[in-house]
Amino acid sequence: MHKSNTVASTAKVMDTDMGNVQEEAGNKMRKDYQALAKAGIVSSNLITVFAGIFLASVYTDFYLLQNLHILILTMVGSGLVMAGGYTLNNYIDHDIDSLMKHTQDRPTATGSVKLSNVLFAGLIQAAAGIFMLAAVEIVAAVIGGVGLVVYVLMYTMWLKRVSALSTVARSISGAVPPLIGWAAIDPGLHIYAWLLFVIMFIWQPPHFLSLAMRRSNEYEAANVPMLPVVAGFAMTKRQIVLYVAILLPVSLFLYPFGGVYTTAAAVLGLGWLMLGLAGFTMKDDSKWAGMMFVYSLIYLTILFVLMVIVHF
Repeated sequence: MHKSNTVASTAKVMDTDMGNVQEEAGNKMRKDYQALAKAGIVSSNLITVFAGIFLASVYTDFYLLQNLHILILTMVGSGLVMAGGYTLNNYIDHDIDSLMKHTQDRPTATGSVKLSNVLFAGLIQAAAGIFMLAAVEIVAAVIGGVGLVVYVLMYTMWLKRVSALSTVARSISGAVPPLIGWAAIDPGLHIYAWLLFVIMFIWQPPHFLSLAMRRSNEYEAANVPMLPVVAGFAMTKRQIVLYVAILLPVSLFLYPFGGVYTTAAAVLGLGWLMLGLAGFTMKDDSKWAGMMFVYSLIYLTILFVLMVIVHF
């Protein structure tokens, strides 16, 4: 009897250990695919999708609360399209990601996930997202598809490896989220929808170029022709400040949103412009670029959240 109990106890321990191993493997796989899909970036981009949906519902008198399925399908569909794009980006860039410190831990760079599985996951995510958007509004699906193609084919597969103009292509794809949201409610796309697109399009170059300055050595080592690598920091600074200077008046075209929004947009824009101009006298370019990058995140988050708040 004692021997039987011992064997049973040993078997139970082995089953428990096996269960723990399987659970850890499952958690590792989940985290890997979340990293490939850049879940954090997707979540932040969904703020702009929601802003587009909400503002479109306000200006078309569409009762969003009575049509939550529209909101859910659009948000989930948009998220899946973006996740698919990022996953495919990781698949394509696996060769250069292993050469850069900030990307060398990605599952595709370390080999912890099979490339064929990454490709399959990216295609499934993108297709599912497009299908969901099409179930809501075909125009939203088309916009999402265009953004996906520009990001994966034009930016990742082509321009990123051959030209500093890759930032422009990335800006086009990165600016479509609010358009997708708006089109889900109003496929005619009000002028405000296009202004949201333009704001996001102009915002992205100073955002990404600031980050590129901090990682210029890594991009140079991987032979990725980002602007700081091919033209130097002085030119990159001028480009960043130029985009910020253009963004300030463009953001004010939405003055019909009210005094609170207009004042906040002006203050935030002036603050960013002053910080940008300070870069011409600061000696630590990396520190300045880091400050510009963080400010860009704060700027966009406050601006789009405020757009929603002032319309309640």
